[in-house]
Amino acid sequence: MTVVTSSRAAAFFDLDRTLLRGASGEVFAKAMRRSGLVSPEPVPGEQFIYRLFNTIGETLPAMALARQAVTLAKGRPQASVVAAAESVADELCAMVQPFAETAFAAHRAAGRPIVLATTSPYDLVKPFADRLGLDDVVATRYGVARDGSYDGTLDGPFVWSAGKLAAITDWADRNGVELAESYAYSDSVYDTPMLAAVGHPVVVNPDPRMVLVAAARRWPTLNLDVSPGVLKVPVIGLEVQELALRFARPGLYPYARFDIDGIDNIPSSGAAILCGNHRSYFDVAAMSLAIAKSGRAARFLGKKEVFDAPIVGPIAAAMGGIRVDRGTGSDEPLAAAASALAGGEMVTMMPEGTIPRGPAFFRKPVGRWGAARLAQLSGAPIIPVGLWGTERVWPRSKRFPNVLNLASPPTVRVRVGEPVELKGRSLEADTKRLMAAIVALLPDDAYRRRTPSADELALTYPPGYRGDPAGEVGRRPGTDIQQ
Repeated sequence: MTVVTSSRAAAFFDLDRTLLRGASGEVFAKAMRRSGLVSPEPVPGEQFIYRLFNTIGETLPAMALARQAVTLAKGRPQASVVAAAESVADELCAMVQPFAETAFAAHRAAGRPIVLATTSPYDLVKPFADRLGLDDVVATRYGVARDGSYDGTLDGPFVWSAGKLAAITDWADRNGVELAESYAYSDSVYDTPMLAAVGHPVVVNPDPRMVLVAAARRWPTLNLDVSPGVLKVPVIGLEVQELALRFARPGLYPYARFDIDGIDNIPSSGAAILCGNHRSYFDVAAMSLAIAKSGRAARFLGKKEVFDAPIVGPIAAAMGGIRVDRGTGSDEPLAAAASALAGGEMVTMMPEGTIPRGPAFFRKPVGRWGAARLAQLSGAPIIPVGLWGTERVWPRSKRFPNVLNLASPPTVRVRVGEPVELKGRSLEADTKRLMAAIVALLPDDAYRRRTPSADELALTYPPGYRGDPAGEVGRRPGTDIQQ
């Protein structure tokens, strides 16, 4: 994300459905029961209220109940409530959206304090905010009697909607902060006053009504549960890639047959790096079908030509692709991939970097070191994928796949292997281990020694190729230099 540097600005973050994946209320209620501060039996309909909140966000009836909580808290010791909150601070930290830290880092780099702005009671959220390393908390405060128990009154505004705006305005005045230069993040339409008051409003995981407000006011939308830049379908909460993968079926490609196996080797959750050999632009479609079977989304790391290609290019973009322009030598794609892995996502890449051509196409693939570097940086497991037959659907020499081959479509074989054990001492050695694992997933005669015919060689060159085929004998795209 892009932020403006200013020592007079702050960043205000809402809590539930913004920083957290869901409602903190359920966690706090369990803590209060364990501490004996409330009845051990759940309130009738409590679970329904939490599910409703997680689905559509804040509602007026729920906020009316929240207002009454101050009365219900009367007589309870403040210290006991704080202790209960301390007991679940780590549990709440585990609920923080995986890419919230990316937003935090940008604000910290700009010298901007990060403030939790929430309707929840201050004593409940302060231990969590401290554990998360936030700079301050703006929250609903309960009055405390001389004996240390809550007296049933509010100490300040009920920090919700206009009350939240009043609270952050007061905080800004006391801390020399300009709201016009500040940022605010929220999912709720009821936080519209706060978002409208700052110079940089950001809508996160918007509720159905906030979708309309954000569109009308042209406020940017950010999803802290997926990599920056990945789009999600409003309201239903699915990213475009997940939605596309739900419809990814072999029947979409009647000009190819698919033989896919080993999907169980793709981890059901957590960081992972899928690495396949590269034979055709159709590799992206084959990989997408395998990923769809796994039920996961992935960030596809590929050269810019893949994203520029017709048909497959839009598929790659929908897969949350990370575009690589190798000519620039930029480390940004690797950093983006590492960030995705840090957030528990899966990254897909082709270690060869490009489709081999000429004689190299008929030899065992040689990988570049990007995958090994990424594994070292992230600690994520590398999952090998062997692709075969994609070049028969879309040879390098053609601008489009052979979509008319419906009578006898070629078979595309996809094999997903077990994680490759890397030593982590040498990028070159680890890359060789990876490529050997990929080759082991290919048909036994995949790279038997033979001399390809002129026609076979011609299929490996891009359209309009005018180079010298003799110069392709020792060709290896790019150069890796050990750092």
